[in-house]
Amino acid sequence: MTIDNIIVLAKKVLDVLLVWALLYYILKSLRKNVKMILLFKGILIIVAAKILSDLLDLVTIGYLIDYVIEWAPLALIVIFQPEIRDALESLGRAKFLGRHKTLTLSEREKAVNEIVTAIKFMQSNRIGALMVLERDTSLANYINKAQKIYADISSALLSSIFYTNNPLHDGGVIIEGDQISCAGAVFPTSSSTVISKRLGTRHRAALGIAEQSDCIAIVVSEETGRVSIAEDSELTYNLSLDEVRVRLLEGLTPNPKTTSEKEGSYEEN
Repeated sequence: MTIDNIIVLAKKVLDVLLVWALLYYILKSLRKNVKMILLFKGILIIVAAKILSDLLDLVTIGYLIDYVIEWAPLALIVIFQPEIRDALESLGRAKFLGRHKTLTLSEREKAVNEIVTAIKFMQSNRIGALMVLERDTSLANYINKAQKIYADISSALLSSIFYTNNPLHDGGVIIEGDQISCAGAVFPTSSSTVISKRLGTRHRAALGIAEQSDCIAIVVSEETGRVSIAEDSELTYNLSLDEVRVRLLEGLTPNPKTTSEKEGSYEEN
């Protein structure tokens, strides 16, 4: 095999990989967006109608479907402009080289312990909270619009932020690595029909940001004190503190394929 043949083969493999990557991203977006799922179903119906009209030689229906197909791309761009913009922004926020900061095992455990301690306090005092932990997808767009803090994680600070009389308690907190980056952040609410109607804005906001990024969103209910976690476009209700601890430690563990632990992180003195 000559060098030219190897280059041609490499180009074909790259072409196929890029197509698969595009299809994966589209299918992932479909799974997260209710409107896009309905759009996909509508496209399937139109395609099925077109095939049926060709088989049965239905001239009028076939002409109308051809007309719809001809103008459909322009109509979709106009109708789904917000969804297209959100998808492009999500792609632009993605950090393809991994997290902005890789926490050591001790740093990760310390951060999780502070968060769990704050959750325990908020549960016992019926304080509602929404905490979002950034992972590979950047949340800078939400941080820029919120009240900057940039302080080390502590249970006392988290509890005070969400205290009822605090002006920032209605928004969400974004945590980057081992720092609280901001408070009072506003997130998009999910339009999912699966989520219970009894749940409030915090839960819908947690699921909404989890649908648009790979973050971990923690919600403490003000009415019941129950803890929920939104991750990978799914909301898990009524978790115990031990379950929350395990979920956070696992979720914040670096991917060994893209990142590595700092030297000595697993050593105990």
